Amino acid sequence: MKKVLVVDDEPSIRKLLSVALGNRGFEVLEAEDGLTGLAAITAHKPDLVVLDVMMPGMTGHEVHDKLRQRPETKELPILFLSAAGTFEEQHREIASDPFADYLPKPFKPSEVADHIAAMLDPAKRAEFERERGRREAKLSKIVEIMHRDRD
Repeated sequence: MKKVLVVDDEPSIRKLLSVALGNRGFEVLEAEDGLTGLAAITAHKPDLVVLDVMMPGMTGHEVHDKLRQRPETKELPILFLSAAGTFEEQHREIASDPFADYLPKPFKPSEVADHIAAMLDPAKRAEFERERGRREAKLSKIVEIMHRDRD
C-alpha cells in the first residue's frame, strides 16, 4: 500500500483528500504545517507528498527546497496544490523539478486521487510524463505570451 502525506493548514482540505485517497487504497498521513510535514516525512517515509503552497510558518516551497537538499528525499514525488498560483508559478514547478507537479485549487478530490495514482503507478508513469510535458509546453507558451505582452 502506497503512503501519501497531505500537508495543508486547512483541516477541510486534509479531510477531503484523506477520504478520496483512502477510498483509492492509499494509506494517508496528515500534517497541518511544513515543520510537522518534514517530521512526518522523516518518521513515515511516504511515497508521495501533497504540499499546499501557502501555509503559515514554512511554505510549501520551503518544504520542497529542504526535501531536495536531503539525499533520501531528493526524488520524492511532490504534488503542489495552491489557490494562489500564477501561470508562471505553475510552469516553474513543473519545469524545475521532474519529481514535482502542480494542481490549482479548487480541485475535485477524485481528480487529485487520479493524478496521484498516475504519479505513483509505474504502468501509468509514461502517459503521466507525456501529459505533464504537454502541460509544461502549454504553460511555457502562456508565460511567453504574457511576458511578450508586458513588453
